[in-house]
Amino acid sequence: MPLRHRLINTLSDGEFHSGEALGVALGVSRMAIWKHIRALRELGVQIDVVRGKGYRLPASIELLDGNAISAAIAPSVADHMGSVHVFHELDSTNNWLREQSLAGAPSGTVCLAEMQHAGRGRRGRHWVSPFAANLYLSLLWRSAAGAAALGGLSLVTGIAVLRCLRAQGVETAGLKWPNDILAGDSKLAGILIDVVGESSGPCAVILGVGVNVCMPPTAGEDIDQCWTDLQRLSGSDALSRNQLAVDLLEQLLPAVAEFEVAGLQPFLEEWRRYDVVAGCQVDLQLLNGVVSGTACGIDDGGALLVDTVKGRQRFVSGEVSVRIAS
Repeated sequence: MPLRHRLINTLSDGEFHSGEALGVALGVSRMAIWKHIRALRELGVQIDVVRGKGYRLPASIELLDGNAISAAIAPSVADHMGSVHVFHELDSTNNWLREQSLAGAPSGTVCLAEMQHAGRGRRGRHWVSPFAANLYLSLLWRSAAGAAALGGLSLVTGIAVLRCLRAQGVETAGLKWPNDILAGDSKLAGILIDVVGESSGPCAVILGVGVNVCMPPTAGEDIDQCWTDLQRLSGSDALSRNQLAVDLLEQLLPAVAEFEVAGLQPFLEEWRRYDVVAGCQVDLQLLNGVVSGTACGIDDGGALLVDTVKGRQRFVSGEVSVRIAS
């Protein structure tokens, strides 16, 4: 394990550790410890520095543990899951899994990171990814059906995430077409689907999920829309991100396996029940302009239906970004 990762593990108890004690424990000089502390703070990791006491994280934190996540998965779900890889920092979990898919990684491979430097939402938007605050998880799924048969997969992924979050007690959670989970009018989680392969042949799908767990207010300042997190919604500061990862995978893996066999049809009623966009005035940001109208739910193919001045129109997720009009 890299020194920086071992340093974070040592500090994760929330207690003060002197530079000298850290150096002895990790086998390096006090100067090396200071340089790594400075680098971590520059990355946005909150570390208190107090003369005469040393260094500490502002509170104890639970770091992600791939072995613990794998061991806790229900046997009925474990058959669908491969190895779990956890990193302290990555550019993005989706990017890492994309590279692994090209190198032959098996279906069910999971990647999580404590921090992302280049986390992405749809249409290239930046996904704010502070250290050890939220859940950044990606799943590799190999499909023999080809990319053309995967329409609606983002909706199925959204339903799986919603089931997980509502099981956490977030009764206000709902689905915003095509890939967001809202609590009230605030974003709680988002989804990014990447496909590697041919439209009509075997392909690899990377399903990326980001869930706001305990977003630091300073990090949240960079988000250009209303947001919330599980800590605010639950009132608890003792949420386990490892258990959340287990709960999410136990919903996501069976849902994707069912979609592979039966398509979108078994999920349509549930999506429509939790659709927070239906009946709202919306602005659809297309590549060539903006279309406004009243959202009328989704059709059986998962496309968004909107009543506009030109009549009812159908939009697919790759074409459009939806904003609920104020």
